[in-house]
Amino acid sequence: MHVARRFGRMHRYSGALIAMAAAFLERFTRLADRERTRGTNRQLGGILAFVAGAVNAGGFLAVARYTSHVTGIVSSIADDLVLGHTVLALGGVAMVACFLTGAMTTALLVSWARRHALHAEFALPLVLEALLLLVFAMLGAQGRWQQGLVVPATVLLLCFVMGLQNAVITKVSKAEIRTTHMTGIVTDLGIELGRLLYYNHDEHRNARQFVRADRERLAVHAGILALFMGGGLVGALAFRAAGFAATLPIAALLLLLAAPPVLRDSAQWAKRASR
Repeated sequence: MHVARRFGRMHRYSGALIAMAAAFLERFTRLADRERTRGTNRQLGGILAFVAGAVNAGGFLAVARYTSHVTGIVSSIADDLVLGHTVLALGGVAMVACFLTGAMTTALLVSWARRHALHAEFALPLVLEALLLLVFAMLGAQGRWQQGLVVPATVLLLCFVMGLQNAVITKVSKAEIRTTHMTGIVTDLGIELGRLLYYNHDEHRNARQFVRADRERLAVHAGILALFMGGGLVGALAFRAAGFAATLPIAALLLLLAAPPVLRDSAQWAKRASR
């Protein structure tokens, strides 16, 4: 009897675990699909914030530049122009141009996919990002004798990737979430914290205007910031241990996110072609 009860409990626990795993898999396969909810937007934003932090931190160890910090890049362009460092200023202009081109590329891919009613509307930029991260790993494997060429190319490539990715989640969430722009995230977080700490002590004024924090928004921004920081820590440690090969798991994660809608579109194309 005791063995039967124990077996029954194990069966229920295993059933619950299988159900949880199936639900997680179903949710994961929908994260990059064209059909969006606020939940999938935030989950995808969290994953991409982690990726952005990892790529940004690992990229800094590789090329000694933060490639997602456009504000800092633009400021450095002005400083370099004033100091007469024309080559460095032109390099900064090229970095901004690559970030801008990455965002433009996402807009073009999403617009093209929408015109063709594809499931992979938001997955195509993720596939491109994964492929470019593989190129980044290949550039790093070229060796020190090509360092003079590889480092500038790598910087520009990472700027393009960061622009590409930031535009993906911006398009997905209708500008509610950013994954590389932590200045805006921290600013919004500070605003909501200020509202949270505000003491509404005057009943007369409370009736006219009651200060209330958006706790849901507060949680989203805090989560994005934490995941970006966690990604940066993991990326830095991984790059220190494995070098440029540390980008391979990140590329694999992006391909896993993008695969379900891409496969659905491929199946539809194959079905049409067979008629």
